[in-house]
Amino acid sequence: MLESYLPIFAIVSLAIILGAVLLSLSKLIGPKLSNPTKLTPYESGIEPVGNTRLRITVKFYLVAMIFIIFDIEVVFMYPWAVTFRDLGVLSGLLPMITFVVILLVGYVYILRKKGLDWD
Repeated sequence: MLESYLPIFAIVSLAIILGAVLLSLSKLIGPKLSNPTKLTPYESGIEPVGNTRLRITVKFYLVAMIFIIFDIEVVFMYPWAVTFRDLGVLSGLLPMITFVVILLVGYVYILRKKGLDWD
């Protein structure tokens, strides 16, 4: 039984040994050029300025949640659109109209509460 796992063990062992050898060779042979500019944090071409632990307003998270909710709406509408002809008008259109009306009521509520305004 264990003999059948011997080739797998050999390949995994070979991969681990080869990885360790190549990493150690690159550490020994590779160039060792380090300077302060190379070691600074870097992201998207912009040097970081100020404190990295800035507080983000709750408004950002609210807009993100609203986006996720309306994105999930599309996930529910796509299968409905694919099977609309098979469902028929009464069993397919009326539930989707109800669903869209509920979402529009939520959207109007968000607009009235100024949930999408960036102040």
